[in-house]
Amino acid sequence: MESIKINKLEIENVKRIKAVKIEPTANGLTVVGGNNNQGKTSVLDAIAWALGGEKYRPSDAQRQGSVIPPNLHVVMSNGLVVDRKGKNSSLTVTDSNGEKGGQQILNEFVEQLAIDLPRFMESSNKEKANTLLKVIGIGDQLAELERQEADLYADRLAVGRIADQKDKYAKEQPYFPDAPNELVSASELIRQQQEILARNGENQRKRADTLRLQGERDRLQEKVTSLQEELDKYQARLAQAEQDVAIAVKSVKDLEDESTTELEQNIEQIEEINRKVRANMDKDKAEDDAREYKEQYAAYTREIEDVRKKKAKLLQSHELPLPGLSVDDGELVYNGQKWDNMSGSDRLKVSTAIVRKLNPKCGFVLLDKLEQMDLDTLNEFGEWLEREGLQAIATRVSTGGECSIIIDDGYVVEREHEAETVEAPKWKAGEF
Repeated sequence: MESIKINKLEIENVKRIKAVKIEPTANGLTVVGGNNNQGKTSVLDAIAWALGGEKYRPSDAQRQGSVIPPNLHVVMSNGLVVDRKGKNSSLTVTDSNGEKGGQQILNEFVEQLAIDLPRFMESSNKEKANTLLKVIGIGDQLAELERQEADLYADRLAVGRIADQKDKYAKEQPYFPDAPNELVSASELIRQQQEILARNGENQRKRADTLRLQGERDRLQEKVTSLQEELDKYQARLAQAEQDVAIAVKSVKDLEDESTTELEQNIEQIEEINRKVRANMDKDKAEDDAREYKEQYAAYTREIEDVRKKKAKLLQSHELPLPGLSVDDGELVYNGQKWDNMSGSDRLKVSTAIVRKLNPKCGFVLLDKLEQMDLDTLNEFGEWLEREGLQAIATRVSTGGECSIIIDDGYVVEREHEAETVEAPKWKAGEF
């Protein structure tokens, strides 16, 4: 599909313009030069009004001092003739067959940002990126990936902070290698103590029984001595008593009481022991937590990288207006540079390419104040336009050879000593 361009234009009595005729170059840059306040910008305003509609009508459209109303005549490359003339500057669009129409015909191929490029260039970085994404039709998909990336980044940031806190907390905790692995129970120590005391009590009872039996034996011995006549009666009991004593003596011979000193010390030190155990447990828990959050952080990092790869793949799968143009973190990037780091020429290339892509039927763009470019950059931009088959009509505060035409006091003027001036670029347009 061939884009539509401006073949010829005639402007009379619009703002500072008195009478100007221009035949822009079809491919490349047409520079309207001149000093300040001579009518250069009025040329662009007139084209915007002629093609863009009533919303581009200047507030003081008619040239001051003129009694003749504005007259605009534009011939397009597709054969359309656009006129605005008469008291009300009414619009007439005539096709190659003589059929007449209105603004609706122009709206099919006139891209609004092409006649108001500063609106794009002065928009926010995010708005520029959104315009590009709209052009290539992946705005919603990339926005969803951007949202996923932002959410994952926020989650990873939170987890990372917690991991750092846990790690720092773990390093600050004391550690006691001599402490047991589990908390010591006071009731268990007391139970052990009670068991030992019970066993010692049983030993004491056995000793008392032994003494008692020994006393009983002595009494029986006295009774045997004093009551010889009852010897037979008590002989058997004596023998039994002797046997019992022998057993009792034997059973207590190797008895040894257990000490409760260590348990008593442990009971006294239980709080100190448990304090160390708790400290060790806290340190272990903090290290485990730190390790777990670090693992989560690494997982989020992997997910973020996956999302970024999907974004890159999504952008690579669609044809972009310029090689090297992309969107990163919601901003335009061209040849690795974000908007604020791009050269003036690159900014114009990016803006023009995106605006052209918005409506491929529109083959022209209007540019103001190109005096900010040096001649090398201006030539570079003009050559790029020519290679791309784009038409640009621009203004520049200059009367040098780089200008296609010079406007002075509302008229196109002839150059003096034309042959002695710097040779104009090959993309220069002529006046008809």
